[in-house]
Amino acid sequence: MGVVNATPDSFSDGGRFYAPDAAIAHGLALAAAGAAVLDIGGESTRPGAEPVDAVEEMRRVVPVVRALAADTDAAVSIDTTKAEVARAALDAGALMVNDVSGGTRDPGMRALVARGDAAYVVMHMRGTPQTMQQQANYGDVVAEVGVALRELVTDAVAAGIDPSAIWADPGIGFAKTAEHNLDLLRALPQLSSTVGAPLIVGASRKSFLGKVLGDASEDRDDATLATTVWSFLHGVAIVRVHDVESSRRAIELLDVMERMTPEGRAA
Repeated sequence: MGVVNATPDSFSDGGRFYAPDAAIAHGLALAAAGAAVLDIGGESTRPGAEPVDAVEEMRRVVPVVRALAADTDAAVSIDTTKAEVARAALDAGALMVNDVSGGTRDPGMRALVARGDAAYVVMHMRGTPQTMQQQANYGDVVAEVGVALRELVTDAVAAGIDPSAIWADPGIGFAKTAEHNLDLLRALPQLSSTVGAPLIVGASRKSFLGKVLGDASEDRDDATLATTVWSFLHGVAIVRVHDVESSRRAIELLDVMERMTPEGRAA
C-alpha cells in the first residue's frame, strides 16, 4: 500500500504532494513502482495535527482518487474518518476505506462502507491526533490492542460489512510509545490470532524508528524496510509505506527464498 498524502502538513514529505497534480503524479509513480493499493489522505493524522472539515478534505482528495482510479491498475483507498468524504471517494472510484478511528468517529461510516460494498480497514487508536499521545497507557499493549481491534472487526461485521473485506491495523504510532510499537511488531502473530482479520502494518518513517536508531525522518527508509521484511515474515498481509519500490523488491526476494528447493531452484 503506497501512501499519497494530499496534505500541506504531512510528517513524512512536508506537503510536497498537497496540490492535486503533484499527488496524482506521485500516485502514478507509486503504482509504477509496484503498489497494489494507493492510500489517499487529505487530513494529516500525525500527533498534534489540526482537524480538517469535510469540504476541504474532499477538495483535496476527490480529484486525486478519480484520476488514480482511472489511470492505474492499483486499488484506490481513501484514508478518512468521515463518512461524507468516504462516500465522495467511493463515488469517484475508491474501493477501500482506511479509517484510523475504526468506525468510532463517524456513526455513519460502517453503514456507508457496507452499502458501498467496499473493503474496510479498522485501526486501533485512542483519542484524536491532538490527544492520542497522552493516552499511551497500557498494562499489556499487545493484549489490549488485540481485544480492541477484535471488537472493531465485530462491530464492522454487525454493521453489514463483508468479513472477508475487513483488514485490521494495530495503529503503530497512534497512542503508543516507541516501546509499545516494538512490542506490537514483535507480537504480530499473536495479534493476528486474536483479531481474526488480516493485518496491515503502517510503520513507515514513523518517529519511533528515529528514536530507536537516532535517524531524522528523511533517513528512516532503511529502518522502514526492516519493518516491512519483519512484518511479512510474521504473517502480515499488507504494509503501508512511502517507499514502495524497496518494499516490493524485498517481498520479491522473500518469495523467491521461500520457494527455493534443496536443489537451489525456485519451485
